Amino acid sequence: MAITPVVTMTTLGVTDLERSTAFYQALGWPLSSESVPGDISFFRTAGALLALWDVDKIAADAGQAPVKLQSGSRGSTHAINVSDRAAVDAAFADIEAAGGTVLKAPGEMEWGGYSGYFADPDGHVWEVAHNPFWPLDENGMSVLPA
Repeated sequence: MAITPVVTMTTLGVTDLERSTAFYQALGWPLSSESVPGDISFFRTAGALLALWDVDKIAADAGQAPVKLQSGSRGSTHAINVSDRAAVDAAFADIEAAGGTVLKAPGEMEWGGYSGYFADPDGHVWEVAHNPFWPLDENGMSVLPA
């Protein structure tokens, strides 16, 4: 049996749904009408859907003990690839204006790209990058070489 290699939704555990929803809306991300105020928020993206849900509810739903969100690396990041370096810089201006925390300012990367890292209000780490080796398709999605 094989699992289809497609990510359809990512759910981020949050401690304050209203604050986190406002942050992503301030970035210009469209909130879906399927969202349930006070319970769960869904955002449409060019790729997978993004959901925001109470971190304790996620743990309970998965049959796990509640977790305490801590600052610092959680061993994973989420990435937004953009068309050029100027778009990375523009994104960081928007991120700061929306209340995000810059973890690593945009800069030249040793692999030939340009990127930086930020954290959302709950400390989820995101990278905004321009990778000159991976073009973007008409939907803004990275095209990996075969």
